[in-house]
Amino acid sequence: MDLILPPAPWRARAGLAALTTVLGAAAGDARFVGGAVRDTLLGLEVSDVDIATRLTPDRVVERLRAAGIRAVPTGLAHGTVTAVLPSGPVEVTTLRRDVATDGRHAVVAFSDDWREDAARRDFTMNALYADPLSGEVFDYHGGRTDIAAGRVRFIGDPHRRIAEDHLRILRFFRFQARFGTTVDGDGLAACAARANDLMALSRERIAAELLKLLVARDAVAVIRLMVDHAILRAVLPEIAPDGVDRLARLEAAETRARIAPDAIRRLAALLPAEAADGVGARLKLSNADRKRLVAARTGIGDEGPRGLAWRAGIESAVDRLLLADQPIDDLRNWTPPRLPVTGGTLVARGLAKGPDVARTLRALETAWIAQGFPAALPDQLVEDAIIANAASGESGRA
Repeated sequence: MDLILPPAPWRARAGLAALTTVLGAAAGDARFVGGAVRDTLLGLEVSDVDIATRLTPDRVVERLRAAGIRAVPTGLAHGTVTAVLPSGPVEVTTLRRDVATDGRHAVVAFSDDWREDAARRDFTMNALYADPLSGEVFDYHGGRTDIAAGRVRFIGDPHRRIAEDHLRILRFFRFQARFGTTVDGDGLAACAARANDLMALSRERIAAELLKLLVARDAVAVIRLMVDHAILRAVLPEIAPDGVDRLARLEAAETRARIAPDAIRRLAALLPAEAADGVGARLKLSNADRKRLVAARTGIGDEGPRGLAWRAGIESAVDRLLLADQPIDDLRNWTPPRLPVTGGTLVARGLAKGPDVARTLRALETAWIAQGFPAALPDQLVEDAIIANAASGESGRA
């Protein structure tokens, strides 16, 4: 019995029906493909829509422009044109077959054979197509069965699929963490055997996949599986079993706090504190993410959650508290206030500009935090701090 794609909100996206008409859906020249089909069958929300077509890229561009649809040639060498609709972009890719691969890049030839296009894809659950008009689902490699079984399975020989694109090792585990309930033994064995192939990938590609994996539904169990099979040893040797235990505790803390998982915070849990900066640099994280990764493992101090948040910022405080398995309730809906004393106030009260002002402000900050961030500080406290720090400055210059 034919499987029909269930109704889903994305199928009513503005401009999508017109696009499939322009691409020849009525003649069987265009089908929805990949994640949109897979996630709809799983009852999940769909964000990205991809269309596969038998039309060559130049014909796709020609038809889109003739219909007044903006066409962006985002990857013509690989047959991809982005159609910009009122509801957002849709990638349109010509059916392909691989001519040559080196694990990082592929040379492709265009095709008009749906089965040939399906055979070059990574996993069976990603090689599903659906007719835009009838909704009929086309499954050439048993993807429907694997979806039902919660099994991420390579199409054909897993070793060959990995040799074509080494990133598929990380994708296998990311998809396992998102969709899997059982582990495909052949796929796991192939990933373990070829784990060193990851060294040939750019660090940016590794980071992108790893960060997506870390926030997936079953990330902790899958990361533990990867560590147990030495999948990441070639590119992230710093990750050790105790790091996975920290990740598990963090996941539990996030759940108790009813806070969404965060990839940088979870990466920090996996790493020894002393390795955070080096890993951030090696993965070419942004400067902000790299600083956050390092800060997450620097401890929580003794000034309480709000004191930590005032000094380090809310985001960093949340990271540190959750990693320390401490509650974050005091930070909910809390906006750090301003210190009710400024450097100008101190100068106006007779303190010389320069180090004395900075030192006095630091002392007043500590007192203010200890008192629970009052709207004003007692005049005597301010005066005592001025005298003490002025005297300290004189002593230091003696």
